[in-house]
Amino acid sequence: MNFKESDHIQMLRDTLRKFIKNEMPKHLVRKWDQEDYFPKDVFKKLVDLGVTSLTVPEEYGGSGVDMVAAIATIEELSSRSIGMASAFIQCSCYAGLNILESGSMEQKNELLPRVANGELLFSYGISEPDVGGDVASVLTIAKLDNDEVIINGSKRWCSGVLIANYIFTLVRSGPADERYRNLSIVLVPPDIKGISIIPQNTMGLKGTGGTCDVYFDDVRVPQSNILGGLEGWNNGWSKIISTGLDVEKIEVSALALGIARAAIDDAWQYSQERIQFGKPICHNQSIRHMLSDSKTKLEACRLMTYQGAWLANQNTESSIQMSMAKLFVTETARDIVLTCQEVLGAYGYVKDFDMERYVRDILVMPIIGGSSAMQKNNIANRLNLPK
Repeated sequence: MNFKESDHIQMLRDTLRKFIKNEMPKHLVRKWDQEDYFPKDVFKKLVDLGVTSLTVPEEYGGSGVDMVAAIATIEELSSRSIGMASAFIQCSCYAGLNILESGSMEQKNELLPRVANGELLFSYGISEPDVGGDVASVLTIAKLDNDEVIINGSKRWCSGVLIANYIFTLVRSGPADERYRNLSIVLVPPDIKGISIIPQNTMGLKGTGGTCDVYFDDVRVPQSNILGGLEGWNNGWSKIISTGLDVEKIEVSALALGIARAAIDDAWQYSQERIQFGKPICHNQSIRHMLSDSKTKLEACRLMTYQGAWLANQNTESSIQMSMAKLFVTETARDIVLTCQEVLGAYGYVKDFDMERYVRDILVMPIIGGSSAMQKNNIANRLNLPK
């Protein structure tokens, strides 16, 4: 197996690193975090690089689906700004991959060119106040009314909804006792009548377009907003377990990988500049061991993340590997960042340094995109471990 990155991925990284240096300097990203601000103008410049076309086939105006390139983009962006990386995911992955796999032909023709042009962002509306991992038990109800869908209920942890064009809304559209056969997904604009949005004050994920509760009060949308068209009505479960949502696991892994990489880079540099007892602290064996362990763990995280991206490109069944990557990478990246915070000592705890932001952002990675407990259950179940 060849582990060397292809030339086009290396060129993509070089382009993104130049963009990050010029458009996303550290002091500016720190300001976005402190003000919980998403810079739409910078995202537009990112779109102009063509990266949002990486999950769209050429016939819809994209550059062809390349998940390795998409995951590399997430890693590079998240090494500097969780907000910019999250917006890329909302466009290229949440919107692009789900429409490509589950959309009707009309939806693909209308929406995928907008993804390629960076004009379409989705926010997931799946979890609810009383429903966490058991998404088949959602209580948000939808019913057909002539040529419209009426929705009532609530959603929790809708990330990026304040900058999204649509909420990817999982609803119960049939009898409550018909689990898995009574679910639909409806694309709901967040700014229409009957929608109320309440932001949550989270410790991290600042500048990502909000983490919010969303309430639906007799919200009406056209039937054409049912994902997959009318054929998608009561067929939402197949879309929830689709590749588009399965790949979210390595999207989150790439986020965690980028944050951990940034933490190591900062700690590595700090260890050479911080003088204690007349010499840089990198001369101390304990510091050397902490950084060496972190570098080794980061390489393992990288291999698992890009194995997942490679498998996604092959269109093979890889749910087990995706769950393993999500479980290992997010928890290991969390450990890496906390170790790097220790290297900085008290400076890792103050806002003049980026390390405290890395800590705030990394802590949620084992939770979002399916918690570690959910991944462990998925791995055991898919490997047929008797219950």
